[in-house]
Amino acid sequence: MSSIIQLLPDHVANQIAAGEVVQRPASVVKELLENAVDAKATDIKLIIKDAGKALVQVIDNGLGMSVTDARLCFERHATSKIRQAEDLFSLHTKGFRGEALASIAAIAHVEMKTKQDQEELGNHIIIEGSKFVSQDPAVLPKGTSFAVKNLFYNIPARRNFLKSETVEFRHVVDEFQRVALAHPNIYFTMYHNGGEMFNLPNSNLRQRIVTIFSGKTNEKLVPIQEETEIVTIQGFVGKPEFAKKNRSEQFFFVNDRFIKSGYLHHAVMNAYEGLLPNGAQPSYFIYLNVPPNTIDINIHPTKTEIKFDDEQALYAILRSAIKHSLGQFNVAPALDFDRDPNLDTPYDYQNKNAEYPKVQVDRSYNPFSDEKQSASFSGGGSSYKKAETSQSWESLYVGLKQDTLEVENYTFENEEVTASFFDEKEEEQVAKHTYQIQKKYIVSPIKSGMVIINQHRAHQRVLYEQFLTNMTVNQASSQQLLFPLQFHFSANEMQIITELQPALENTGFVFETLNEEYLQISGIPTNTSESEVAMVLEQLISDLQDGIPDSSFSQNDTIAKSMAKSLAVKTGAYLTEKEQENLANNLFACKDPNVSPFQKPTFITMRVEDIDKRFSL
Repeated sequence: MSSIIQLLPDHVANQIAAGEVVQRPASVVKELLENAVDAKATDIKLIIKDAGKALVQVIDNGLGMSVTDARLCFERHATSKIRQAEDLFSLHTKGFRGEALASIAAIAHVEMKTKQDQEELGNHIIIEGSKFVSQDPAVLPKGTSFAVKNLFYNIPARRNFLKSETVEFRHVVDEFQRVALAHPNIYFTMYHNGGEMFNLPNSNLRQRIVTIFSGKTNEKLVPIQEETEIVTIQGFVGKPEFAKKNRSEQFFFVNDRFIKSGYLHHAVMNAYEGLLPNGAQPSYFIYLNVPPNTIDINIHPTKTEIKFDDEQALYAILRSAIKHSLGQFNVAPALDFDRDPNLDTPYDYQNKNAEYPKVQVDRSYNPFSDEKQSASFSGGGSSYKKAETSQSWESLYVGLKQDTLEVENYTFENEEVTASFFDEKEEEQVAKHTYQIQKKYIVSPIKSGMVIINQHRAHQRVLYEQFLTNMTVNQASSQQLLFPLQFHFSANEMQIITELQPALENTGFVFETLNEEYLQISGIPTNTSESEVAMVLEQLISDLQDGIPDSSFSQNDTIAKSMAKSLAVKTGAYLTEKEQENLANNLFACKDPNVSPFQKPTFITMRVEDIDKRFSL
């Protein structure tokens, strides 16, 4: 019987390895940028087209490669980073497996130009699907230029799994920002479809963060610094009042390598305990420096997860360092409040004893006597005399009108309630009496028993259908603001808002200014207050962080759901009886009142028969 186990051809093995290393264009960006950093480059340019599907090119001024190295770098398990197994526990570079370039070359058209400083000529290599097309000498500047074209051209199934250009571009920007934040001493520039997206001169850490995440970021940052035998911590955390709904500004770096760690994230959240509202996420840019022999970075294919030797000690140190910084910069509440000088004892009374009140009683006073009585009370040098009882009490109300009360030329008008939490246009449809239970449920009797409504989910359904209708028929009403609202977001977030601008205008928003630096709004939907605008935009950005739907209906549906989730009345909010009735009536006027926009039941009914059964037990 012939053997059935055979060695795979190199090009097949490379394609299988590429499935682990290269998942999308952002994976290529990560590998090429890290190689440029390892080559000791001080100036790195990233050029992409069509979100990296057509072209990903990285140009650096690093060390370059010789003729032999240029050819050998595309072989599997060929690397300059390690020599023996022990080197895995003393890594000072990004890559070390030697599979990145081989995997990339197996699934794309690759063109590499490289030259060392001491050489007169460089090398120009072209590879298509792991096959060397040409290798020629060329006149080149110092460094390396690596261009990856037509990614996944020979694996159409993998190419079809790529998301839209907007989503893929966002992943590319994420990888670029991570490398740029880890190395503020390197000049980074990024171009997309011929336009400059980022220009990051070499600077310090704080300037690099502010340059990437807009100028308003500077006032949000609180520095942290801690040095121990186990770890050296530095970086910045955000003030609690600037917390967001999403985790877009949360970065951990260990030895200048971006990582993801739920354990360390928990330490940060523990340090913010009691300072953040429910669901809010703080911003942080934390850089950890630990001995290389105390970590294992070879536990995940993308090297974004790290195993620490002493995680518990690292947790405690990080938590205490953040708490100390928040307290040091008067961000956390403290017990040593400032003394109010108005509460000090005046100098004239410092040595003066307290004067006890004296009470005098008129023993001849008889409240049942027909004669007019008077009583005087004195204490502390002051006296009060009981006013005589008026025999004609009706005279007290002479001159009073129903709507106004005039006293000493002052006019007080009766207050009139002009607005309610819900629209009051519709007639009562469910019942004339409703009751609120635990500020969460609305109970209303019906003919067959009673209906119990979840006020949060019901309001979500009402708002969802209102927003969806407004965006569909383009007839949303807007309330103009006396003073426009101004917001600052990162480049990624501004791009999301820019793409959603037409749909948001259909809900009632009016954009006065919208550019790369800030957003100015002069009009908002009628059922939205000024204080809720920031919350609505942050929730919308958070919900669309993973991608904006391509079709207009799906986009409108997502926006309507997000805004309804932000603006719906929350559990724990008190509603008047009129507001309860309006909510119930508006709910049952919806097209689908049974479930919320997130397919959860909005109400339940209990029949009299069901209640009778409970009492018959």
